[in-house]
Amino acid sequence: MITIYGINNCDTVKKALKWLQKNEVNYQFYDFKKQPLTTELLQAFVKQSDWSQLLNKRSTSFRNLPDDVKNNLTDEVMFSSVLSQPTLLKRPLLQLDEQLVLGFKAEQYQQLFSH
Repeated sequence: MITIYGINNCDTVKKALKWLQKNEVNYQFYDFKKQPLTTELLQAFVKQSDWSQLLNKRSTSFRNLPDDVKNNLTDEVMFSSVLSQPTLLKRPLLQLDEQLVLGFKAEQYQQLFSH
């Protein structure tokens, strides 16, 4: 089963969900606003990608972090920050088998699901 992670009111997540529906791709949606980001889930994301890819540094959530956090982005600091504020993650996160796809680009999704 394909799982897409994000928040329902994110424009990029909306585009991805619309694309999946239009292309008749079955998926389940995991909304961080309704379901908590668990330690296990975040650990799985980090195993499949690294912080430089997972972290959305352009987000309002990131810009609003205290400077001492932004200037000390160790694994521990990032882990606890993202657990408390999942909106720090790039969205959407698409889990397809063992692959974690970050963000949404129609061309990329077309390639992923053209089999």
